[in-house]
Amino acid sequence: MSALNQALCAALERRQALFAELHAQGTDCYRLFHGSQEGAPGLTVDRYGPQLLVQSFHQPLERDALLQLLDRCQHALATPLLPVYNDRSQPNSRIDRRDPVYQAAPEALADLVGHEWGLNYRVRARHAGQDPLLFLDLRNARGWVKRHSAGKSVLNLFAYTCGVGLCAAAGGARSVSNLDFAEGNLAVGRENAALNPDLAAMRFIASDYFPAIRQFAGLPVARRHGQRLPDYPRLGAEQFDLVFLDPPAWARSAFGTVDLLRDYQSLLKPALLATAEGGTLICCNNLARVELDDWRDQVLRCASKSGRPVREVEVLTPAADFPSHDGRHPLKTLILHL
Repeated sequence: MSALNQALCAALERRQALFAELHAQGTDCYRLFHGSQEGAPGLTVDRYGPQLLVQSFHQPLERDALLQLLDRCQHALATPLLPVYNDRSQPNSRIDRRDPVYQAAPEALADLVGHEWGLNYRVRARHAGQDPLLFLDLRNARGWVKRHSAGKSVLNLFAYTCGVGLCAAAGGARSVSNLDFAEGNLAVGRENAALNPDLAAMRFIASDYFPAIRQFAGLPVARRHGQRLPDYPRLGAEQFDLVFLDPPAWARSAFGTVDLLRDYQSLLKPALLATAEGGTLICCNNLARVELDDWRDQVLRCASKSGRPVREVEVLTPAADFPSHDGRHPLKTLILHL
């Protein structure tokens, strides 16, 4: 048995109890193999409902190795799945879909539906973006929001495809606002809402983070060195009972720069000010090089200096399908009770 097969078999065996737990809670979207921690760096295997998604980031898999991997995963789940292999190790891998190793069946590339916490989510193996439409390591955080949203106003920042907003609506939130700069992301969010027609309607705001959050916080939208700013939606000052802040590692626009390593404070301060007194701010940092303790200290100092000291802080870690041998998960989530 190859080293990859040995590592995969061990990972699947470790997950047997987790699979049963997830299926019982209405979840069929999860990670089967987390290569960076389980013996094959640069390789991930994920289930998204009826789809089995294999992705390689360092080097492509050989066809025989891929076929053995697919067979072992389906055998472990005792479920026929639709395999898709995305090799993202090569130049132009985002747009080059020649499939020299494995040709996915048309039904595997169709619009599908996966489930998490009993909710329906749009699944596409390939789309205009590069990443899957649902980030699986954030499942525990979405579940926390679902359990703690009843009667609350919720603001979902950097909403992507609005999974957090969907969980808030399912949890009985009084209102849900999803904010993202990309109309394409919000379009998938609207699809997710349509797949769950019994939930209350959500608000979708297409805007750069900085002008939107500063308006919510009652702060002016600053010009950069006298530049004329692009148009942006006008929003009134508003505070929310629960705010979710999950920014990308780095991004730049005419309004400011998102930099989780060097300047988390510029993202955090207006989000704190947009959180109601007695409310909750959930903030995330997905940079592996950032240490949890250092980042937590930085966050708490920023909150205190902003006049929004934290009464209580919780650390939320990813579920067991995202193991970490040293406990230093790349995704770090803090729940700040203000």
